[in-house]
Amino acid sequence: MNNIRLIQRKLNPSVWEKEVMDLFSLREMEQVNRFHASFPLYRPTPLVEMKNTAAQLGIGNIFVKDESFRFGLNAFKALGGSYAIGRYLAGRAGLRPEDLTYETMVSEEVRKKAGETVFVSATDGNHGRGVAWTAHQLRQKSVIYMPKGSSAERLANIRAEGADASITDLNYDDAVRLAAGQAREKGWVLVQDTAWKGYTDIPTWVMQGYGTMAYEAYRQLAERPTHIFLQAGVGSMAGAVTAFFANAYRGEKPIITIVEPEAANCIFRTAEADDGKIHTVGGEMKTIMAGLACGEPCRIGWRVLKNHAENYLSCADSVAAKGMRILGNPESGDARVVSGESGAAAFGAAAEILTNPRLAGIKDALKLGPDSRVLFFSTEGNTDRGSYRSIVWDGKYPSGE
Repeated sequence: MNNIRLIQRKLNPSVWEKEVMDLFSLREMEQVNRFHASFPLYRPTPLVEMKNTAAQLGIGNIFVKDESFRFGLNAFKALGGSYAIGRYLAGRAGLRPEDLTYETMVSEEVRKKAGETVFVSATDGNHGRGVAWTAHQLRQKSVIYMPKGSSAERLANIRAEGADASITDLNYDDAVRLAAGQAREKGWVLVQDTAWKGYTDIPTWVMQGYGTMAYEAYRQLAERPTHIFLQAGVGSMAGAVTAFFANAYRGEKPIITIVEPEAANCIFRTAEADDGKIHTVGGEMKTIMAGLACGEPCRIGWRVLKNHAENYLSCADSVAAKGMRILGNPESGDARVVSGESGAAAFGAAAEILTNPRLAGIKDALKLGPDSRVLFFSTEGNTDRGSYRSIVWDGKYPSGE
């Protein structure tokens, strides 16, 4: 039995949902990037070229955006939480989005107008840490709920940012519902990248915040990638990056492939059904890819993906583990990337497809070959060091398992 399954969608190039896609135009993303660049800790994260590893895998080139350097938080998620919180406070203070900077947000004038707010969120770790970090940076408060089975190390990292954080006995989607209920009951502000009826502004801002990562990569790339592989939980990051590159390379968009764990493949199932409905996954969703263990797609993200992503992969945990090992031990001459279970999922899927003869049909369907230039986003470092060591050092979840 193959450890990767593929669903493909035939796209209609004439479909362009302007209302959504304009949110991720080059102009919009330049504005979002200026906001992030106003933070004292801001530095563009590196784009690592792995030409030797690409040659070993039989493709033209590999580029990996290494988000383990983002704001000193070891993951990209603070990009979304910070921009969403910034937009919310700007609205409270009567500021235009284009006037939003770190300095204005921490000024006494804006703090007086915006008042003190408690920001609440559900997370497996990275998003909650980003929300807590932003709240702390802007002298606000945060409450974070984590799903059952969350890493104690990730909980400690969130608490270190000053948040009131706890691990619940719920799965991720039910933890989101808990956070939403607490926000309604106590007057807190919910910061999630999952959208539903009546809750779209903040998820949209979170997605736009993720756009800084794509914008930086676009500026760093020396040539247009032919393929982009993107891991997905609810699909908000994947949707944001896809929308940006569809705008940036309009008419010659790279082939987009979405990667999910088989235990939480809600976007894969939605693409497979192709009936115009959102399809969900319930239960505990046991996977090492904790950041992708989400059972309900973001509706805004899916509006982008259904029109601009050609391929959807559902993968075993061993696939992500393979990605972690190769990124951490690339071919000689290539810089290593320390990537966690969720961060390495997309790279692992591509590597498995390129090296496993049983997946030759998928390789051909994805149009991967000697001229392919593939872009990946390693969205987290070793945010759970014990788990990272057990996989990379001890060989847990071996290929072919």
